[in-house]
Amino acid sequence: MLGLPSQVTACLFDLDGVLTQTALVHSAAWKQTFDEFLESWAEKHDQLFVPFDSGTDYHRYVDGRQRADGVRTFLASRAITLPEGDLDDTPDRETVNGIGNRKNILVLQKIKEGAVQVYPGSVEYLKAAKAAGLRRAVVSASANCKDVLEAAGIADLLEARVDGVVARELGMPGKPAPDTFLHGAKLLGLEPAQCAVFEDAQAGVAAGRAGEFGIVIGVDRVGQAEALREHGADVVVTDLSELLPQ
Repeated sequence: MLGLPSQVTACLFDLDGVLTQTALVHSAAWKQTFDEFLESWAEKHDQLFVPFDSGTDYHRYVDGRQRADGVRTFLASRAITLPEGDLDDTPDRETVNGIGNRKNILVLQKIKEGAVQVYPGSVEYLKAAKAAGLRRAVVSASANCKDVLEAAGIADLLEARVDGVVARELGMPGKPAPDTFLHGAKLLGLEPAQCAVFEDAQAGVAAGRAGEFGIVIGVDRVGQAEALREHGADVVVTDLSELLPQ
């Protein structure tokens, strides 16, 4: 049914890059945030300024991860270690949370400006899944997931939401750990083997594979099909519409 194995009765969708086109918004916000920090850091430490690569760096170190994890992982790739700081650190603080909060301010500005767009094929697939009686949940690292779903007009097509806010409240590690997807399955009252994971991020497909879900579908929006397969995708498509009956 809808490109899924017969035992699968539920769909767990990532948000950014799978349902909505906000991955571009996030990537641009990360680049602005990291470039400002890196330029300042290079000047203070008499180092060469090497800007954040919104292609390689974003997909390798940031995409699909919770905000603080993304900051920590990327900075580690540059041999930079910062104090964690507090969750409510102001955006001018040189801490993991300060940098993450700086990026979040930029994303929220873009959302308010109407930058959220959906992928038509994903909306079509969501509606088909609902009509077919498949259970549906969104599992996202984003703390802004609820706002994005409402701005995109697709909140009513999903039954459950596991996002960065829920993960923080429950103390769950983010992707590539499988915990948030496992919690999504639990909210729907199903076992992992009964659920399909839909992910565009390398960390996300790795989480789906680690959780032993019924099928992990990689959604390749940026030409990284091979990397998605290497991280655990069973099937890779460029758009969810490819899974619909033709």
